[in-house]
Amino acid sequence: MPRSYRFVLAALPLLLSAIGPGLAGDDEFVRAESLKAGPFAPCPNDRDKEAPACMNGSLDRLAKNVEAAAKAALAKASPITIPLLKRDQVWFRDVMENYAGELGGLAEKSQNVDKMSALLNQRIAVLHGIAQGFGRAGIAGRWANVFGTVDIAPAKDGAFNITLATDSRYGDDDDQRQICKSAALVRPGTDGWLIGTPVADGEPARPDDGKPAGAEKPALLKVRLQGETLRVVAGDGTRDDVDNRGLNCSVLNQLTGSYFASGTAGAMNEPAAAAAPFAAPTFDCARPATASEEEICADPDLAANDRRLNHAWQKLLPRLDAVTRKLLTEDQRGFVDSQQSQYPEFLHPAWNKRLYYVHQTGHGRDKLYRLQLERIAVLEGFDEKRRGFEGLWMAYNATLTVTRADGGTLKALGHKWDQGDWKAGCGYEFGGKATGDGFRSVDGGKNPDTLERDHATLIVNRADDILIKKREAAGVERDPDADEPKCRRIKSATARLFPVRPSPDINNLGGSIR
Repeated sequence: MPRSYRFVLAALPLLLSAIGPGLAGDDEFVRAESLKAGPFAPCPNDRDKEAPACMNGSLDRLAKNVEAAAKAALAKASPITIPLLKRDQVWFRDVMENYAGELGGLAEKSQNVDKMSALLNQRIAVLHGIAQGFGRAGIAGRWANVFGTVDIAPAKDGAFNITLATDSRYGDDDDQRQICKSAALVRPGTDGWLIGTPVADGEPARPDDGKPAGAEKPALLKVRLQGETLRVVAGDGTRDDVDNRGLNCSVLNQLTGSYFASGTAGAMNEPAAAAAPFAAPTFDCARPATASEEEICADPDLAANDRRLNHAWQKLLPRLDAVTRKLLTEDQRGFVDSQQSQYPEFLHPAWNKRLYYVHQTGHGRDKLYRLQLERIAVLEGFDEKRRGFEGLWMAYNATLTVTRADGGTLKALGHKWDQGDWKAGCGYEFGGKATGDGFRSVDGGKNPDTLERDHATLIVNRADDILIKKREAAGVERDPDADEPKCRRIKSATARLFPVRPSPDINNLGGSIR
């Protein structure tokens, strides 16, 4: 099972000048998928090797043919496409390894060999089609990736008819197959996207959940060229009021993704509206170091967010005093770690224990998108002139809202988290009165909740960082003044937060992004 929380000190290129070089590529969990080498071994176990197809080498030859087809396709790809096609091939190996594990042995059941052979041959055909598709002009034609296909044909008035189909098999059980079949008429939208509302082919695969008609907005389907790839975004995981049933998916996981032109499209009299330039982030997409960087390069919206975040950072720093600038730079390091872990954490969410290995591409993309938006709102809404305690306070790993209650008392409500560990955290909920630059909870106790202003920042429970050492000192009798821990699976309830003006993109994006 992938780790759900694990960080190294790192920095994205947008912060290289202020923070230092990134090291995340050395961490296997956050490392770019395209850098994870190793071909699929169809006969990994001694027992499997007793199968005739393993003994005579026919499965091994098929696996080698897959790798040869991938190498031929990569030879024709542009530098910024190569990492995404390598990622697609790594995901194919992941799917096949899980499928082989679920089959229950090759020697005992000859039909299992037939199933594996069929999937290997299918992948060879997909890669041959991709090798032929490079250099295609326009968006019309067939596009393919490890999970499925997209077929696009011109329609009237600059629109396109689009049909999507995915069927990825991690095993033979129904919940181990990711099946979608969707169609839409997409029209030119903003920033080069073609946008439409999907229409299911027959009844939705998911049963009706009892929600009244019109209670939710229909899901949108977006497609756009991104270099040599076609970017598809299905549904909207950033909102709670969207009805995704029209996408006609058993599980809404894998329509969202990067697809590669398959075969030649032929002359289709394509509208010029389909053209869109490559949306570049602030780093080199030919050399992504982390899985999150790969996904940012793959998606024009994520790339635009990366540029916007960089601009907000550069614009904010000159406004801050030296101490606040240093403290915010340290906090930005924490955000960088969080962003680099965000995509792999939600691509394979650890809390989905039985099916953690399924590639939840839509889920991972949406969580990364939302984390970016929240941080942009923090930087663009930074309120360095704030006085006192009242208002919204944010850090990369904590949030707190302080309001004035009846009688002049202050109420603090918020939480602190450990990115990716959904069982860890602190809940902040306390009241008290301010005295100068300090605040003490009315709840009392040996370790009361506190607030303290320091330059533009707000420190929550400063003493807890000191008391944690007394709680954990080896060979020393427990200090009665250390009190009980305030958090679950986080050692200290201490947090340093920054003043931020409220925004819809802060902690209000539908569900958890951590």
